[in-house]
Amino acid sequence: MSEIIKIGLLGCGTVGTGVVKVLQENMHEILPKVGAELKITHVLVHNLSKNRHLPADINLTDDINDILNDSNVEIVVELLGGIHPAREYMLKAMQAGKNVVTANKDVVAQFGKDMFAAAEKYNVDFMFEASVGGGIPIITPLKQCLTANKITEVIGIVNGTTNYMLTKMSEENACYDDVLKAAQEKGYAEADPTADVEGLDAARKTAILASIAFNSRVDLDKVSTEGITKITPQDIAYAKELGYTIKLLSVSRENELGIDVRVHPALLPQTHPLAFVRNEFNAIFVRGNAVGETMFYGRGAGQLPTASAVIADIIDVARDIIKNRFGRIGCTCYEHKPFCPIEKTISSYYVRLLVDDQPGVLGTIAMAFGQTGVSLNAVIQKRKVDTCAEIVAISHEVQEEKIRKAEQTLNNLPAVKKICNIIRVEPPTSQEI
Repeated sequence: MSEIIKIGLLGCGTVGTGVVKVLQENMHEILPKVGAELKITHVLVHNLSKNRHLPADINLTDDINDILNDSNVEIVVELLGGIHPAREYMLKAMQAGKNVVTANKDVVAQFGKDMFAAAEKYNVDFMFEASVGGGIPIITPLKQCLTANKITEVIGIVNGTTNYMLTKMSEENACYDDVLKAAQEKGYAEADPTADVEGLDAARKTAILASIAFNSRVDLDKVSTEGITKITPQDIAYAKELGYTIKLLSVSRENELGIDVRVHPALLPQTHPLAFVRNEFNAIFVRGNAVGETMFYGRGAGQLPTASAVIADIIDVARDIIKNRFGRIGCTCYEHKPFCPIEKTISSYYVRLLVDDQPGVLGTIAMAFGQTGVSLNAVIQKRKVDTCAEIVAISHEVQEEKIRKAEQTLNNLPAVKKICNIIRVEPPTSQEI
């Protein structure tokens, strides 16, 4: 076991520091599993003068060519984040014959096809387990462990920031602005939280998961995306009363019309396995025709959980180097499936309205739903807001285009003062707790 496999690390922020730390602490566990020592020899940083408390034998550099031109570096680990220059650096690394490991969901979601093509062209590995779910193993299970299945559904909570916020809103009856501030203070949310709260982060992860699950390229622009900014304590209270909890869901399903991919808040039955996922934790629920229903749960972000996933990929690549085999599992998008238009997707819906507090208004509302083909499963009228009555309706399953027509019809009714929110309702599973 005298062989040493040398690694060039691009970026030494939170996750990069975690990779260095875990490799140092756990090398005695890793060495016999790999059959070689894994050694970070170079770290690319932006500021050479910053004290990073790294081992003295690591070479700090601000020039990517110091890594690309070193023939002894066999694995490049990209942890810079963002698209540029991370994408270009990874492509150059593969061109130089180096295997690449990344946690970069932006590049994988938008340029995965190019990255896999480069890996195949230059006969190297391209691994990205940490791009979705932090420390939760999900990419490898979908590509390997569940590959005998026809996957029909992948739904999950894949953004820890919004799950933390919705948990606090539910458990503490807090408003959106207050929980966002708390999330920022704890470091769960950025100063600009747009990527999280508008669902953009979850959409990138959804594109990656769906591409693997359905063996067909899912571009980011195919993912219908809606965030949590409209969710209020009133919506959460009504959801609880009706037996639901509100979560931001990543939804990928295959039906007779094609692949249905979306990110949006949803009312989950309180008995659904995903309803129990609290705070910054993530979980991904997978349905396959052989395995049935299975769920992957854990910390979806953080220094050490993400480092765990990165190092798992490094170990796989190292094993390939020792056995001189590469590209064992490359791009699995060998099909070209159609996409189900969002207006043709089917769901139940929660609708909250403010209406005139007058006799006959409820009947008028029900008639407006019926005229557009929307059948109601439940209606609640419990409180007044100023001079208006607040009505909450839950529909039976219906196509999206019909609920949108109902929305237009309701907006044209003089008795309707405001449609406060429309939220999808997820059906129960066969394994509810």
